[in-house]
Amino acid sequence: MGNLVLIIITLQILACTEQVKEKHSDDSVKNQVENQVYNQPLIFKQNTTFPQIHTNLNGMVREFVRTMYQDTNGNYWFGTNGDGIIRYDGKVLEKMEIESSHPQVRVLKIVEDKAGNVWFGTSDGLLKYDGRKFSQIEGLQGDDVEVWSLTIDRNGLIWVGTVEGVSHFDGEKFTPFLLPETKVENPEPIYSINRVSSFLEDNDGNMWISKDGNGIFKYKNGNFTQFTNQNGLTENNANASLLDKKGNIWIGSYYGGASKFDGNTFRNFTKDGIIEGIETGNFIEDKTGNIWFTAENVGVYKYDGAKFTLYTTEDGLTSNLVLSIFEDNRGQLWFGTWQGLCIFDGEKFVNANEKEPWTS
Repeated sequence: MGNLVLIIITLQILACTEQVKEKHSDDSVKNQVENQVYNQPLIFKQNTTFPQIHTNLNGMVREFVRTMYQDTNGNYWFGTNGDGIIRYDGKVLEKMEIESSHPQVRVLKIVEDKAGNVWFGTSDGLLKYDGRKFSQIEGLQGDDVEVWSLTIDRNGLIWVGTVEGVSHFDGEKFTPFLLPETKVENPEPIYSINRVSSFLEDNDGNMWISKDGNGIFKYKNGNFTQFTNQNGLTENNANASLLDKKGNIWIGSYYGGASKFDGNTFRNFTKDGIIEGIETGNFIEDKTGNIWFTAENVGVYKYDGAKFTLYTTEDGLTSNLVLSIFEDNRGQLWFGTWQGLCIFDGEKFVNANEKEPWTS
């Protein structure tokens, strides 16, 4: 398992300087064709790594969409595995011009702050879009500044997780945030024992910090609690992935399937034989309260509070290898797979361009 991570890992990128700076790249629309249907740019003629059954965003995506987001202004953002950032603003679908030291930028996380700024965790570090321009935020410490995890807590502090650990960004500077040195016995990280793969803030203000092969740390007010396979986790390559409306924490893992923590007890649905698939992730909760998540090579599960339903290619899903799930403000569920984007409209899975022609 862990095939996804091994595929998207590439050469380390150059280190940033210690002083925090912003490099600006104007938000300009290039490749726009007047009077064309849906105002789209010309279709890109680039080869794809995987056969594309469903749309690959007008030919702009060679591999897959790693993460998706819709901001408060309704813009769709697509973070790709090597093709940078793609946006649809309601008029034009375009690949955004960003300044980068690497020709193939991976985008792993997208979040938005209360002021409406959109932040991107990328293979080139941290990016900010203020509604007009992109800023490359420099000053992230370490030799490898690829951002694997990104969140903004209730106080507006930005938590940034890289291959080398955790940093806080307060809008002006990065400050290293040190985790305890405790390690599990015989850790087996997918990439690096210091890589922080996810953040999750719970209803009590605890920050759950998942480390590659070293379990999950819960932190608040200077106090840490580590969860490993010795005190609840099924296995140590796990990510605290979703806080649902009932306050449960859903946990995906590389080798142990899917679990739920209710504040007292961990329950592993894979170990109990309720679901299949040992590599799980990409948890979301839709507007009606269903929990959705992926199981590599198995498909996508929906949990309605009583039972799990498995969806596969037999149900119209593009591929049983799904990299991202996202719900837009119309209640449509998007699935980014190795073979294009599809949408679940509440009844069936279809090629995304059938519901949203601008994705063609």
